[in-house]
Amino acid sequence: MFPIRRNRRLRTNEAIRSIVRETYITPNDFLVPLFVVEGKGVKEEIASMPNYYRFSLDLLKEEVKLLWSLGLKSVLLFVKVDDSLKDNKGTEAWNPNGLMQRAIKTVKEVCPGMLVMTDVALDPYSSYGHDGIVEGGKIINDATVEALAEMSLSHAEAGADFVAPSDMMDGRIIAIREALDQSNLIDVGIMSYSAKYASAFYGPFRDALDSAPVDLIDVPKDKKTYQMDFANRDEAIKETEMDINEGADIVMVKPGLCYLDIVRDIKNNFNVPLAVYQVSGEYAMLKAAAEKGWLDHDAVMMEQVTSIKRAGADIIASYFAKDVVKLLNK
Repeated sequence: MFPIRRNRRLRTNEAIRSIVRETYITPNDFLVPLFVVEGKGVKEEIASMPNYYRFSLDLLKEEVKLLWSLGLKSVLLFVKVDDSLKDNKGTEAWNPNGLMQRAIKTVKEVCPGMLVMTDVALDPYSSYGHDGIVEGGKIINDATVEALAEMSLSHAEAGADFVAPSDMMDGRIIAIREALDQSNLIDVGIMSYSAKYASAFYGPFRDALDSAPVDLIDVPKDKKTYQMDFANRDEAIKETEMDINEGADIVMVKPGLCYLDIVRDIKNNFNVPLAVYQVSGEYAMLKAAAEKGWLDHDAVMMEQVTSIKRAGADIIASYFAKDVVKLLNK
């Protein structure tokens, strides 16, 4: 008790603060999201995500090399496909010569050691901008799950190390696991978006992929019938437990900062690797505030990613990954 114990002794200077620090950030903590487009020589800045880009395959090679040189060893691929290739069933998603399949091969060609994870959901391929097939004004579950399994199999055959279903359909993890195993792709892992909330923080991401739900009669205007209600906490435990039982190797909470209670709940309840997605809206808010001079960009960025890891994340999917690592390497 005071005055025998004075906790401030352990905060006196940076040397003592660093030696007793509980949470450290390293390049190994990060999964880097990458946006891929058709074309050549394309590096398009995303308007709502300053200093973040869509890459054509030729420039994707250079970006992957840069990430590897910085010590970043894992990427999560997303593709922006032309509207002419979109339909209600997302059939372009399992085209063996599709953009995602070529992107996987490109990354593995230029950097065989890079861990490649791929987004599995129909929204980039859907003419309606939904993660599933639309029928009668609803997102139908079981037919969507069949499509997701076909999509996952195509990614794995192209060389993906992990598939990452982000759709929140019921039963998709076991369907994907069975499809992979039946094709003798037993070493391909599944990172499940187990607790993905219907969040308002996804706007810039949907701009990046042109994947927002369309505003049409008889088409749901949002994704609340499959993504989780942000008011719910216990439900996240149930969703995560089901995904683990169905074969998920890694589970995820998305978004990040508003859901750190969920991160800690899952960490306390399950002994599997836990990923957290620090989403586009979180990135955009800090960039905008820093541009206005309202926040110290680097200080807030480090506080945010450290808080995510402190809450229990083993993996942080973040658009800040390069910024963080460059700062650590100074």
